[in-house]
Amino acid sequence: MYTHCRPRLLPIGFLCLWVLQSPGILRCQETAPLVGEADSNPAQRQSAGRGSSVQRDVSLRQLPKNLLSDQRDLWFFPGQLAQGRHWLPTVAVVGATAGLLSADPHDVSYFRRTSSFHSFNQAFSGKITALEIGIVPASFYVLGLARKDSYSQKTALFAGEAVADSLVLYAVINAATRRLRPSDIAPQGPFNDTFFRAHNGVFNHSFPSGHTTAAFSVATVFATRYRNHRWVPWVAYGVAGVIGFSRVTLQSHFPADVFLGAALGYSISRFDVLRVH
Repeated sequence: MYTHCRPRLLPIGFLCLWVLQSPGILRCQETAPLVGEADSNPAQRQSAGRGSSVQRDVSLRQLPKNLLSDQRDLWFFPGQLAQGRHWLPTVAVVGATAGLLSADPHDVSYFRRTSSFHSFNQAFSGKITALEIGIVPASFYVLGLARKDSYSQKTALFAGEAVADSLVLYAVINAATRRLRPSDIAPQGPFNDTFFRAHNGVFNHSFPSGHTTAAFSVATVFATRYRNHRWVPWVAYGVAGVIGFSRVTLQSHFPADVFLGAALGYSISRFDVLRVH
């Protein structure tokens, strides 16, 4: 029984570590607010991070308006490309995704054959990772309410906003591409003809990875707003990266699905939600 329970305790350990450290983070953050804060305190506004070109505010009442603004910017992004903006990062993401797509048929066969990740997969199943992704912003919001700390409350709301924005875009791409999951393909393949072939629902497809998109959305918000704590970005992106890797070892997604999900989550959180340039 112990050997079966131990792998499942690993993600719980991550969460406990984060929650135990959070009071210290919040206490230090009160004297060093970062990107995206728009509190009424003038000193806090002046000490906000230099990386943000637009200071955004968020509250439960403002959240619907923010989401509509975010979605407008997302869907009009091709217009900015037409004006010659953001070409370099866009080409980089598209090129890397295309390269991984060509390598996907070769990568999948390894994870089909190996049993090295059995315990790891038990610890990072779909339900457990969804719980991990949701519990961090939820716990910060509750702690913020208890401490009357607006910064942590807004960080949690920004994280929720980023997840919602990311999952809307994910759902549209997922429904349009209808890529088969690796686990849906016969053991011998073929693995190179996977798009527009899935018929198991509207959104339950492979491209991109929804868990990875949500994980990097949350990680980017916390890594940006608490970046004066050097270990926070490492932990945030480290956990998000592990979640993304688990989607490959579980045969739920191809590496290209995970990479694009990470790129979407990061980009939407940083540039659309937090407006950091």
